[in-house]
Amino acid sequence: MMKKKEKDLHYIKMAVELATNGVKTGEGGPFGCVIVRGDEIVGKGNNRVTSTNDPTAHAEVVAIRDACKNVGHFQLDDCTIYTSCEPCPMCLGAIYWARPARIVFACTKKDAAAIQFDDQFIYDEIELPVSDRNIPTEQVGRDIAISVFELWASMDDKTEY
Repeated sequence: MMKKKEKDLHYIKMAVELATNGVKTGEGGPFGCVIVRGDEIVGKGNNRVTSTNDPTAHAEVVAIRDACKNVGHFQLDDCTIYTSCEPCPMCLGAIYWARPARIVFACTKKDAAAIQFDDQFIYDEIELPVSDRNIPTEQVGRDIAISVFELWASMDDKTEY
């Protein structure tokens, strides 16, 4: 049985291999991710933004979708996410919704920014009031939409997450 650090390096290397293959095949940016439960890989992915024309097809999101399909559940609470780079804000949100036990990453967000993958503007936007964000954002129709929230709140047999 591998020690924790050896295991971490083993799966980080796999995430880097996925990233490398994705770049070489033209699927997308230099990012890869492996999701592990115990000693079993339950999900993997590489960035596929440009090849699928999907701005959400980051390696972590692709791997989370794969893992959830494979384990038959929308939460990964007993899994570790190994990713070749520190997750961006979108991926970090997806990871937190998936509720893994642990995240292990290799390169930092500063490393990504150095090759033009800079997400600082998103971190900055999140901190701003809605009215001050760069993409005009406004609230409309709350009185219409609140009914579905009320429906959800009233249900006794819902699957909470």
